[in-house]
Amino acid sequence: MPLNVQIKKQYGAFRLNVDFSAQPGEVLALLGASGCGKSATLKCIAGIHRPDWGRIELDGRVLFDSERRIDLPPQKRRVGYLFQQYALFPHMTAEQNIAACLGRLDRKKRRERTAELVALLRLEGAEGLRPAQLSGGQQQRTALARILASQPLAILLDEPLAALDSFLRRQLEPELRDVLERFGGPAVWVSHDRGEVYRNCRRVCVLTAGRSAPACGMQELMSSPKTVGAARLSGCGNYAPVQPGPRPGTVSVPVWGLTLEAAAPWREGVTVLGIREERVRPAGEGAENAFRCRVVRVTEDVSAMLADLQPEGAAENAPLLRMALGKDVWAALPDKERVLVLVHAGDLLLLEDDAGVGLCPNPAGALPLHPTAL
Repeated sequence: MPLNVQIKKQYGAFRLNVDFSAQPGEVLALLGASGCGKSATLKCIAGIHRPDWGRIELDGRVLFDSERRIDLPPQKRRVGYLFQQYALFPHMTAEQNIAACLGRLDRKKRRERTAELVALLRLEGAEGLRPAQLSGGQQQRTALARILASQPLAILLDEPLAALDSFLRRQLEPELRDVLERFGGPAVWVSHDRGEVYRNCRRVCVLTAGRSAPACGMQELMSSPKTVGAARLSGCGNYAPVQPGPRPGTVSVPVWGLTLEAAAPWREGVTVLGIREERVRPAGEGAENAFRCRVVRVTEDVSAMLADLQPEGAAENAPLLRMALGKDVWAALPDKERVLVLVHAGDLLLLEDDAGVGLCPNPAGALPLHPTAL
């Protein structure tokens, strides 16, 4: 049976309003920027926070219902919660941490089940170590074993890899995915890392300022986001105000002095144009959607050159347009001060401004160029 969540809760001036479902065997991503309400949502599901309104149902059991005044305590919800810092008991060994969640089993069955979980999570040799003596990966596996010991019907993962360095993350991510596949129940994976959830989740529910968008396929989010919030999380880094163009099939970007051909039809509510950095490419003369730009600055990244461009017809305080090019492609450009670039019609993202950014030019003359900075 699925996990169904439809809740609202007021946290001072912040309002949480989420509505989604996770199916059995599914790992649903809850994706959003820091402070958007992801962890608060998990705490409401787990029973740590009490929503003001709504209903939470798991495997046909009502965990919370504001109208019927049902609010099961955390220990009766059968929800496994993997915290960011794992929350292991510091005075207990790994084995004792696991056994503490086995319930009322006799001593023999408790030892057998603990041994099974130690083997399943590859903790042999670390059973007698306390959390401070365990590596980050061993702490994570111990926390997962403890969750599985409680026989949960759903698993909640709150930034499960955030406490690990990049090397450990690459090692443990597939192991975590394997554990969730064997689990078989619904799981919710909270993250602000689009790459992490792209690799591990097929569907995603985006949270923006406490409000959830309808869940969609991960591929759909990455290829055709409909809002600024979703576009940021999909990796889009360029934004500018947009309006319908003078001809059908075109859009106008007044701050850049551009009229561009667009593949997507105009729809009501669109106010922002999004362009991915890697979709801005050098162009030949006469190419569709080509325009000249002045190169304002260039930054060398690990595997690319990042060029901040000002379209020649841009207003004085217009946001800059960032282009990401391979280093060899950048090196081959004959002129690195003025470049002719293009953006294909199918790469223009027509977005609704759910994030409320407004996109008014700032005094410095440019909006932040990366989703993490917005």
